[in-house]
Amino acid sequence: MPSFDRTDARILLALCDTPRATGVQIATLLGLARNTVQSRLSRWDADNVLQPFDRRVAPRDLGFPLRAFATAVVDQHLLEDVIADLAEIPEVIEVAGISGPADLHIEVAASDSDDLYRVAGRILAVPGVERTNVSIAMRQAIPYRTKPLLEQIAGTKGGV
Repeated sequence: MPSFDRTDARILLALCDTPRATGVQIATLLGLARNTVQSRLSRWDADNVLQPFDRRVAPRDLGFPLRAFATAVVDQHLLEDVIADLAEIPEVIEVAGISGPADLHIEVAASDSDDLYRVAGRILAVPGVERTNVSIAMRQAIPYRTKPLLEQIAGTKGGV
């Protein structure tokens, strides 16, 4: 598991502000050696540390404005098979194993309520899924973010 130091966090914050910046541009902006920046970017690429680009595309912009969350209770003997089957459903955006009364937390994108009903039925039809509970997201109050964590590591707040 990679750990990030202050320099790593500063580089990542610069990328948050200017995602298409080159290593040279980031080095100049931060007053770092070009090789320092480039070696860290290369290491993150090799270690698959950075999230894929598709994470930046909102499902609503792809024609799926309805966002919902399903919890699923799963036969524990079939858990890995269930996860593999859920990965085959395009509308399933993310799945997390959770503790508590349910086993999986499933984020879903749908075009409308009828589409959500169809997707929820498809999830329930996966062998090993015993029951589900679906909730519709009314709005996204705080979007996915790591910038505040990077600012904490970098020792900055609101700037590079």
